[in-house]
Amino acid sequence: MKLILSDRHLDLPETDQQDITLIDLSKLQIANCVGCFGCWTKTPGKCVIRDDAVRVYPRIAESDRVLYISRVKYGSYDTTMKTMLERAIPVQQAFIRLHHGETHHVQRAVAAKRAVIIGYGDISAEEQDIFRQLVGRNANNMNFAQYRVIFVPESELEKTVRDEVLAWERS
Repeated sequence: MKLILSDRHLDLPETDQQDITLIDLSKLQIANCVGCFGCWTKTPGKCVIRDDAVRVYPRIAESDRVLYISRVKYGSYDTTMKTMLERAIPVQQAFIRLHHGETHHVQRAVAAKRAVIIGYGDISAEEQDIFRQLVGRNANNMNFAQYRVIFVPESELEKTVRDEVLAWERS
């Protein structure tokens, strides 16, 4: 399955691929993670907060191709995307493993992913470096087998997303 997770509405043409899901996070009600760890202790694999996030994180887990689209703020994902990624913690277990000499959570049936992260906005070189480091660190906990980070001004965002989706169709 292929997943496009965006922090804003995108006008994209229809695609020939039936297995692409586009989720516009800006239209969903997703509360902040409260750090209760109920998803690990009370209801393993399921967040105790019942909002739209419980429909999104299972799709993140099962997708083998992901396209994350987020405005970059202060070298990080913007609030909408950051909140969703924090709420996706139920796809991990409380247990820790060594991965490339670092400690990371054990995944809960998470597909290995080929990921493209598109950061948009007016992003300084320093913010780009910080964001690349953040994505690299996240890649270990998000089960990215491979990933690329692309930066574009907002005016080029939809064209860049269309180009990436067309690349999916060719591969």
